[in-house]
Amino acid sequence: MTNSSDTTFFAELDDLVLGADTVADFLTELSIVAARALSADVGSEVSCGVTLKRVRSTRTVGGSSPRAVHLDRIEHRIGDGPCIAAIRVGETILMDDVETDSRWPEYQKALVSENCLSALGVPLYLDGEASAALNFFAEPRRAFTPDVISAAEGFGIIASRALRLMVKIGTSQDAAANLSAAMANRTAIDLACGIVVAQNNCTQAEAMEILRKASSNRNQKLRDLAEEMVFTVTGEKPVTHFT
Repeated sequence: MTNSSDTTFFAELDDLVLGADTVADFLTELSIVAARALSADVGSEVSCGVTLKRVRSTRTVGGSSPRAVHLDRIEHRIGDGPCIAAIRVGETILMDDVETDSRWPEYQKALVSENCLSALGVPLYLDGEASAALNFFAEPRRAFTPDVISAAEGFGIIASRALRLMVKIGTSQDAAANLSAAMANRTAIDLACGIVVAQNNCTQAEAMEILRKASSNRNQKLRDLAEEMVFTVTGEKPVTHFT
């Protein structure tokens, strides 16, 4: 990339980070920018999928087009390929000519059937338990020359900086969502517990035991039972008030 294109790219990343609501949104937009940049270098259409790997899952979370998402998901269905390998070893992995590259026979056959003869996996460097990679696809064989690969790797390094921030934001969002759900559960159960205490003149511990037994006898989740009880008594669903 030239200095001018670097400046443009940094500006685009700023816009993506500021405008994205979720990590998935950011990665989708990121893949579009990446595909556009490499398409200009290759002189042919390049598709870009993005894989995000966390502790319990590896999945496609963005793509420059429906075709990019489709091609990226093929690799996940098969279980190995240049993108997954790039994440595993932390290095760029190239399939220069898919028809003659037999490292992943099933994946090779699938790409040939999709008329995709070049593939490139570029790792993104994240902190903590998450890792990711850009998965580039092009129809011509040997589409990714050394100069194009260098540009893709430079792109990956720059994008990693923004992605580290977005993953942290996404992790915080997940934690906040989990906390919100937990607090909502607690609110409904506490209100129902108070109703049982009032109706039975018992302690809070005894009320909780009554609720648990009722939940078990009805084969109904404790929160659902609690919400139903609160609604029956008050005519309103329980509401958790917090910011």
